[in-house]
Amino acid sequence: MSSATSTTNKDANPARIPELLAPAGSFEKMVTAIHYGADAVYCGGKNYSLRAHAGNFSERQMAEAVAYAHERGVKLYVTVNIFAHQNDLRGLGKYLLFLKDIQVDGIIISDPGILSLAKDIIPEIPIHLSTQANVTNPANARFWEGQGVARLNVARELGMTEIAGIRQVLDRKTLIEVFVHGALCISYSGRCLLSYYFTGRDANRGECAHPCRYKYVLQEEKREGQYFPVEEDGHGTYIFNSKDLCLLGQLPQLIGHGVDSLKIEGRMKSVYYVGSVVRVYRAAIDYIAENMAEYKANKSMFILPPVYMDELMKVGTRDYTENFISGPPGAGDMLYDRSRTDQEYVPVGLVQGTGHDWLQVEVRNPLRNGETIEYLCRDINTVAFEIKELLDQDGIPLEQANPGNIVKIKHDPGIGSTWEINGLLRKRK
Repeated sequence: MSSATSTTNKDANPARIPELLAPAGSFEKMVTAIHYGADAVYCGGKNYSLRAHAGNFSERQMAEAVAYAHERGVKLYVTVNIFAHQNDLRGLGKYLLFLKDIQVDGIIISDPGILSLAKDIIPEIPIHLSTQANVTNPANARFWEGQGVARLNVARELGMTEIAGIRQVLDRKTLIEVFVHGALCISYSGRCLLSYYFTGRDANRGECAHPCRYKYVLQEEKREGQYFPVEEDGHGTYIFNSKDLCLLGQLPQLIGHGVDSLKIEGRMKSVYYVGSVVRVYRAAIDYIAENMAEYKANKSMFILPPVYMDELMKVGTRDYTENFISGPPGAGDMLYDRSRTDQEYVPVGLVQGTGHDWLQVEVRNPLRNGETIEYLCRDINTVAFEIKELLDQDGIPLEQANPGNIVKIKHDPGIGSTWEINGLLRKRK
């Protein structure tokens, strides 16, 4: 794995390999992210996190997660990034001391009050500024740097030259983090009131009901019961429904501008999504590192081979947008016309054990004897193979296994020599 390093020289060569930061909405997702090459993971506890409906971690699970990550050379950051009301502060000091005791590597904060408390209570723990704080310009960035913030996750509404401008004004030891992949809010860096208005669930305190994915119609006030589509096509009307962010093709430029951490959104996504996306970005970053001489010689023309995007397109998406990275997007660049994701491939299992001619698998989607499935290697390669025999835990042959089943898959001998526990399996729909 590769991790970002820091110097105190603003003019140091910025072309160095950044950290890959992955979402860990549950312990299982964290394990999968680490298996596929994350340098660091971020997760939330049961309180104070903007993903209250993710699996999240109890204090015991959090301590176990830190130990698991550290044993594998991976850092773990904890989200404490709600915009707190007075009642939200109850117990916060005790929680911060707990995070210090289990030796988390950083805490992600958006609220200035929580930031101030953290500096007083646990000054040893680095503070990472959440994207919710809306760092959109160099003066803003310098302000937060002056508050003792160690890392800034800049606003997702920034273009490449704006990110570069922020990097240039900060001390080299102050790190820059950029979201490179995942769901986007149609609101400005997530500051949205629709969820609270419609459902009473406050998005800025971790309870978002995702009303931007709802279907909307227009009603004229004197025509009760008559509804008109705002804009209609064969899928319906989704006026707030953003495509997913994907900056895979911009990785060479982001690295060239000295971005220290590349962050993937997805604490509420599936294990398959987390592992598959981390795998592609890890492989792409490693490709740049392996070709650093060529990259440094011609940064502006350095292009990743198409295999990386080809693999990413097999994960499932609302289509992709580069958002504001090359300038303000038009409606066609940003809006997706459905609420459901397209997915040509589906996950079928998680490897729990391996042998010379078999895999033990926890099934995630129906799996049939005789089907061809694919194993996702830690690098960008995959291995397709036919299920020769499907057995239950008692060794009884099956024609089909269903989600939740633990099964043994028999395959041709020798083809799985690189397969590992926690690897993912998929098939074409």
